[in-house]
Amino acid sequence: MATSKRFSLSAVVLYPALFGSALFCSTLFCSISFCSTAPAAADGKSRLTLDDFFNSVEFPAVELSPDGNSVVIATERADWDQQIFRSDLWLYRSDDKAASDKTGSLIQLTQSGHDTDPKWSPDGRWIAFLSERKPSSGKDADSDDDSDTKDEGVNQIYLISPNGGEAFAVTQGEEEVHTFSWSADAQTLYFATRNPWTKTQKDDYRKEWKDVVQYRTAERGDTIFALDLAAALARHAAAPAREQDDKKRRDSEKEPDLTPGTRVIAASPLRVEDIVTSPDGSKLAFVSNSINRRYEKLEDVEIYAVDLADASPDHVPRRLTQNQAFEGNLRWAVDSRHVFFTVEGGDVSGPYRDLQPHLYWVDSTSGAVEQWSKDFTGEIVAYATYGNGAVAAARLGTEVQMYAGSHPSNSLQKVDGWDGTYEKLSTGLRSLRVAFVYSSLTRPAEVYLAEGSNLLQSARPITAFNKLFTERDLPQGKPYRWKADDGTTVEGMLIYPPGKFEARHLPMFTFIHGGPADADGNHFEADWYQWAALAATNGWLVFEPNYRGSTGYGDKFLMQIVPVIVSRPGKDILEGVDALVKDGIADADHLAVGGYSYGGYMTNWLITQTTRFKAAVTGAGAVEHVGNWGNDDTTFDDAYFLGGRPWEAQQRYHDEAAIFQIDKVRTPTHMVAGADDIRVAVLEDYLLEHALYSLGIPNKLLIFPGEGHSLAKNPWHGRIKVREELKWLQKYGGVPAAN
Repeated sequence: MATSKRFSLSAVVLYPALFGSALFCSTLFCSISFCSTAPAAADGKSRLTLDDFFNSVEFPAVELSPDGNSVVIATERADWDQQIFRSDLWLYRSDDKAASDKTGSLIQLTQSGHDTDPKWSPDGRWIAFLSERKPSSGKDADSDDDSDTKDEGVNQIYLISPNGGEAFAVTQGEEEVHTFSWSADAQTLYFATRNPWTKTQKDDYRKEWKDVVQYRTAERGDTIFALDLAAALARHAAAPAREQDDKKRRDSEKEPDLTPGTRVIAASPLRVEDIVTSPDGSKLAFVSNSINRRYEKLEDVEIYAVDLADASPDHVPRRLTQNQAFEGNLRWAVDSRHVFFTVEGGDVSGPYRDLQPHLYWVDSTSGAVEQWSKDFTGEIVAYATYGNGAVAAARLGTEVQMYAGSHPSNSLQKVDGWDGTYEKLSTGLRSLRVAFVYSSLTRPAEVYLAEGSNLLQSARPITAFNKLFTERDLPQGKPYRWKADDGTTVEGMLIYPPGKFEARHLPMFTFIHGGPADADGNHFEADWYQWAALAATNGWLVFEPNYRGSTGYGDKFLMQIVPVIVSRPGKDILEGVDALVKDGIADADHLAVGGYSYGGYMTNWLITQTTRFKAAVTGAGAVEHVGNWGNDDTTFDDAYFLGGRPWEAQQRYHDEAAIFQIDKVRTPTHMVAGADDIRVAVLEDYLLEHALYSLGIPNKLLIFPGEGHSLAKNPWHGRIKVREELKWLQKYGGVPAAN
């Protein structure tokens, strides 16, 4: 497999231009000078192609160094030859002699294609990250070999110096590392894995159960370990001599398969995720999850604290929260007493309600939970601690802007910035700088660095991986509002074909976002899930409705989907289509509809409610709710949205299901599904296909082997999905192919 290469900063190759696309430069590393603003739009740009679209680069993580002078950037891009999504790490370094300095260099740190979750040591000497590299027998993890890149191992912790050298593993074994954190003094790494077994335990289990799966009953909880950095470095230095000792340890029948030099500091009957260390180094906090990561019990997901002074194999973590919410995204406040977190679903203050993500903190001494800025009606998309408070990227309507907060009781204050979307915020321990990802409909996503949270408009781009998109004629868009039948104002986005901004009587593709707790707006994204820009380039006016149930419009708006999970948002969407036709914007004779996940739910429902759509493209969407409740890994939400479990709300499960009205469908429908999806089982797609086939409705179903809900295994699957969906829209929607 491809592995990390040796590098030296003195060997950096000068590169005369910014990256032109997702195709990286042929030399191993590049040094780049960055201009302070993105290039202005110009006439004569070529149209976006399918090839362009699927060579975009995404940024799963951005981590600012403690001193604010460097940024580690995780990238994800398609590797078409290896048929994987490559995850690599890059390092940006700036000259901090003057705040006005606008230059910097970007070098590639890793090339294994499996490197994620970078975290700086508090002293800035090391970057730790997780990697699924699988070293060949007898070779070190970073040695070159010809093994298949797709032959993955399990996540282990690796270290690399920002000053040069090779990445090397500091943990090992058959159990993957779920999460890790540095100690405050940078001398220890804390990490969690499933409780390891001895060789005897493994052999006994295989002897008794063979290949039989014991669903739930064979699950194991997690152990939190501490690894001394000095011991790990010494062990790495003695690598050639360690192999024989490691083999003896692996073959031992009495010792579990552990990284040498680790000690146990706590154990949990649940899975441990998102470990963070307090600034004073006295405590750890983590959020638990069910062992199989299926969100079925609210009590499985809570925040715990470990007092490091009492750490031992028998130490029982203190439970800090006990509520009806799914917590995540932990950060310690500078006082080492409060733990910040957000909630992805549920309510910290009472019975379960599916609220927007808000920002909270919990007192690690008393367990008291407090919401930050209760008067803010939008969604917290991302946040980072900043001084004694926090900065947050928050959604209001179709914009995701930056806000600052100094105390839970104070209102969030909007920071002047560019229209569009801010995300992936990162701050340093000893710096006022802020790193983030920014995009808008006409500006592709890149990583930026601002000198302070109040200086966003002078932030400079420090990457140009998606520069190719600035050379294409990208669609323009704007918000659109209409009145629902109950008088509620509903909003969405209109994305116009290039060169036809604000044109009228256009063929329209209603493209429905998933979630439902999500929203479409002023941002750039190019992937199999959000391909509005490509649909617009192919001649469609794309209508993205933020129906009831969407975020960014207040909790009341979000909750009005309960218990009418498809019928209420369905009315919102159809009323939006009616308004656009009435306003002369959309052509009533050329309407199409589509979506994935919850967008697939809605597409399946809408084609039973009207015959006005000439074509439909749907993916991973349910057509009934009883089987979906049983197969879904988020069954708690399903019961909430429908007002109870199947036997408690039988009529609602019937009335809100497309399958019982499927005989009304006249729309040719294209379907896609991941074969291993547990969020919306592939059986729902087979059911829809069988129903349409029996009715004689033109249809097509594509199944992607090995894929779950996110189609994250093979980039060809997403590319083929969108390629075929565009063909379907063209064939049945009556829109000629774009030139």
